[in-house]
Amino acid sequence: MTILQFILWSVLKVAVVTVVMLLGIAYTVLLERKLVGRIQNRWGPTRVGPFGLLQPLVDGAKSFLKEDIIPAGVYRPLYLLAPILALGCALISIAVVPFGEPFSVWGSPPLFQIADVNVGLLVILGVTSIGVYGIALAGWSSNNKYSLLGALRSSAQWSATNLHWASRWSAWCCVPEL
Repeated sequence: MTILQFILWSVLKVAVVTVVMLLGIAYTVLLERKLVGRIQNRWGPTRVGPFGLLQPLVDGAKSFLKEDIIPAGVYRPLYLLAPILALGCALISIAVVPFGEPFSVWGSPPLFQIADVNVGLLVILGVTSIGVYGIALAGWSSNNKYSLLGALRSSAQWSATNLHWASRWSAWCCVPEL
């Protein structure tokens, strides 16, 4: 297999996994909105498509077509980099998750995993830990003390959660009797 074929297969797998994950999240949000509408004795989203099934696509289009309002006094490069960093770290962590048994078709790399690393758990923990910087950068770059305090509080909560899960997963992986 040439390097070009490897890169094409990898890009195809990344695109498929990203689209499937984002659509899964979008339709989970639709399910939540319908369920909350049912609890509150109202219809929920039903206007777009049959039974409101196209609502996540409309919400995504609305998100992309919305006017970007950047407050005055922000540090623009970091203000724009912060959400990219947070989302990128969340999506990169999916790359080491195997979605099934590895097998290849026509000499391709294993199909149901994007990256085959032996330390996948450590990669997930490391990449999601870097995602905390996106939250902190968002608060700091907004040039507002309350945004900074909120971002630091959220970063502390995120770090505490990561520390908890890291200790739990490492104990589960290293000591098989637990």
